[in-house]
Amino acid sequence: MKIIIINGPNLNLLGKREPEVYGNKTFSDYFQELKDKYPNIALDYFQSNIEGEIIDKIQETGFSYDGIILNAAAYTHTSVGIGDAVKAITTPVIEVHISNTFARETFRHQSFISANAKGIIIGFGLKSYELALQSFL
Repeated sequence: MKIIIINGPNLNLLGKREPEVYGNKTFSDYFQELKDKYPNIALDYFQSNIEGEIIDKIQETGFSYDGIILNAAAYTHTSVGIGDAVKAITTPVIEVHISNTFARETFRHQSFISANAKGIIIGFGLKSYELALQSFL
């Protein structure tokens, strides 16, 4: 099984950025823990702060991978383009958010991804990624 995690803007700052919301662990440390825990899954990771690069990665992997775990971060609430990319591919996508977006600012209640995602996991911290991964097993 081949799964990719795609993270959007500012998630490269996990472990430093707003630890009261996002925790103290870096994503690279967490990703290594996932790889160690699930050695039989080919796990890839991509992060970008640039919307077009995220769309390119969705299109690149969206016909050949078994699953995409997508945390588009702030682009979730603003990017019709990322939503359209998810709609255009055949690989199932699980939308993930570390924080409970519905407990935050009202603009974060809107998602341009959800309607075309296989499922949504919100608010379980970094564990949200593992829950998404388990949904593909």
